[in-house]
Amino acid sequence: MSSTLSRATAEQRRQAADVLDDLTTVLALGGVKLPTLEVDWAGGRLTCSYLLHLTARPLDLLRMVDLLRKGLRYERLTYDD
Repeated sequence: MSSTLSRATAEQRRQAADVLDDLTTVLALGGVKLPTLEVDWAGGRLTCSYLLHLTARPLDLLRMVDLLRKGLRYERLTYDD
């Protein structure tokens, strides 16, 4: 990757790594451990768009959905006018 392109995508790479860390941490706090959760670094170098790939069992995804629903409920109760 050219140094110009590398500099231009540095923020995207940092953001992808930060989101990966945050998501892994939050899911672990909620009791969800995914078999695979990673940034597609190779694809990002080619497309300049860094995607996160996850592999999960349906049971893990159900737990994630449950956590999201609870979070949305809490947000509605505390932030809606």
